Amino acid sequence: MKLPRDLSGDDVCRALKRLGFEFVRQTGSHRHYVRGSLHVCVPMHSDIKPKTLQSILKQAEITVEDLLDNL
Repeated sequence: MKLPRDLSGDDVCRALKRLGFEFVRQTGSHRHYVRGSLHVCVPMHSDIKPKTLQSILKQAEITVEDLLDNL
């Protein structure tokens, strides 16, 4: 499935929370989430670039479908 190009940092954070990730801290414009041994850093931008989104999905070990189902 193709990566969406219209997701904001808030959208991704909302989906991560629904997937069981817990907010830990914020450093500047980046929020950090943890679930078990997984650590994910999400930039709080209005539009997240596809490569950045791909990196977030890899860090969280989730698929595009999992992300879109939890938006």
